[in-house]
Amino acid sequence: MPAASTTLRMLAVSVIASLTVTGCQTLDDAGRAIGRSDLVNDLAARLDRALELTYSADYQLPGGQTATITQAQDPARSAYTWPGGRLTVTPEATTRCETAASRASCTLEAPPAPNAKPTVTMFTEAKQRGLLTPPVVVGLLTGAALDPDAVITQSDTTVAGRHATCVDVEQAGGAFTACVTTEGALGSFTGQIDGKQVELALSRYRETVDGTAFDLPPDAGVVDRRPARS
Repeated sequence: MPAASTTLRMLAVSVIASLTVTGCQTLDDAGRAIGRSDLVNDLAARLDRALELTYSADYQLPGGQTATITQAQDPARSAYTWPGGRLTVTPEATTRCETAASRASCTLEAPPAPNAKPTVTMFTEAKQRGLLTPPVVVGLLTGAALDPDAVITQSDTTVAGRHATCVDVEQAGGAFTACVTTEGALGSFTGQIDGKQVELALSRYRETVDGTAFDLPPDAGVVDRRPARS
């Protein structure tokens, strides 16, 4: 097994406690009865609430590659960087960049509507390049909660020094393991997405952002497709 893949699995499976949730209910640490849907919906809600946080998260991908998710508020901005590409969302524009060539090329499109949450389709390119973003994971967790035949195992672990709750989902649509930190950041993910194995693990988390995180790459070629302003 490649060393990078082994490292990712160690980060995702460093479990300190676990329990299994099937169609019945179980008890959490406080003795409260929780159901299978409660468990995954709680993690999905945690990821969703994290869209309102300011943070920077670095991820390790297979083959020694890396990715980054950066968010800031007032105004709400986000940047997603993966091998060969980048997506930046600000009140001014939705910007997609190809960065594999010696000179980056970027396309500016209209920004999302005010207060609108990012959609899964925005992250198609990131998903294809190995960066599974929180909105995509929210969709997977929601699907698992609605699947009566899914077998879900809960565990707790530590990723990049942060406590995380994990779910191991076995279902007809494909098995996966997802971990979410207490803050709501994606801690790790391992599973099949669109027939492709995807693995990533949080390597560094900061509650601050670089002031240039949302800027265009230096000397990038830019195509502006935003509607003309009156």
